[in-house]
Amino acid sequence: MEKSTDVEPVPYRGLCPGLDPVSRLRYTRAMKRQGTQRGQGGTDDKEARLKAALKANLARRKAQARARKTPADATSQDKSTPPNED
Repeated sequence: MEKSTDVEPVPYRGLCPGLDPVSRLRYTRAMKRQGTQRGQGGTDDKEARLKAALKANLARRKAQARARKTPADATSQDKSTPPNED
């Protein structure tokens, strides 16, 4: 089968090709969020959450370090004390 080469590419018609000029202005203007900035409102909340998470993580790591240290100290004390030879 041979391919048909009669199809011409469609030229670019702008942002909203199916709308008349007045509707196109309303449509593109509605898509822009004027007066609002993304990501600026919740910085205090985010900082508080990060601070709490960091504090919890530090407490957990300290507890793990204490747990690792305790059994090692008990075994080192047993080794340093010589057995009684009677």
